[in-house]
Amino acid sequence: MSAYLIDASIYIFQAHFSPYVECADTDGNDLSAFYGFSQFLLQFLRRENPELVAVAMDESLFCGFRHQLCDSYKTNRELPDENLAAQLKACARFCELLGLACFGSRTYEADDIIGTLASRIRTDADLADESIQILTKDKDLAQLLKDDDDCLWDYHRNTRRNAEQIRLDFGIAPEQIPDYLGLVGDAVDRISGVPGLGPVKGRALLQKYPDLDGIYANLHQVGSPSLRGARKLEELLGTHRELAYLSKRLATIVDDVADETEPFSMAPLQQLRRRPADLAGLSEFLLECKFTTGYCDSMVKAVQRLEPPGD
Repeated sequence: MSAYLIDASIYIFQAHFSPYVECADTDGNDLSAFYGFSQFLLQFLRRENPELVAVAMDESLFCGFRHQLCDSYKTNRELPDENLAAQLKACARFCELLGLACFGSRTYEADDIIGTLASRIRTDADLADESIQILTKDKDLAQLLKDDDDCLWDYHRNTRRNAEQIRLDFGIAPEQIPDYLGLVGDAVDRISGVPGLGPVKGRALLQKYPDLDGIYANLHQVGSPSLRGARKLEELLGTHRELAYLSKRLATIVDDVADETEPFSMAPLQQLRRRPADLAGLSEFLLECKFTTGYCDSMVKAVQRLEPPGD
């Protein structure tokens, strides 16, 4: 059996920006993000009928702990407008009505929620044998793959990668991803890395040394002639050491959150067991969202046809 951890934002925003997903309420307000996400969830539940599943929502934009570490972190993002913010809340509520555990945080990102839940599952006596299936398109989450059966699942492309496939595809081990991003940065998240150090040299360094500590402990050897441009590389690494370690910290998923104010870190793992859907509550909720009566009825019937959890 597997525990499924869903990176919700990937599927919400994919629907929101897709030209092929169009949906509006009875007043003409856009509901494409919610509609696309709900259809993804229903298809996933029909396909897998999971018993253990959790959905992680991103609620920490511009207020998470990484923004306290670095002012420029993810500054290329925009806060959701009023309509999208309402759709995000609707997505979380929809998960709850489907009987799925759903977690968000103002301090930690969805990645950290997934990382902490994965660690808790692995150390739980009743769940330790479960493989971890992470539904996402974000390769950075590969750093959470620990066991051979764990995988990243790009659901829409139907591609799954385990730790060995990550090594083959990217030339580094999953646990080295934070070190790699510490070296080369990540433009998507505004993580700088070491200026002037590109992916080829980053991979070469991590194929020789296990992590940033290993690189800096042997910095004098980095300048050897075995790597093209090595003399310049040694200088870059030495000059930007603090930036490299800051970038690694920004890219490292926190997998050991222990905060009594954060439900995902303290809630009993039995909450990850899928519950029967609340059909009456779902019908009322969809009407509140101003879907047409016909759509509300068809959605409730679709949920009603789902196999009972764990069957």
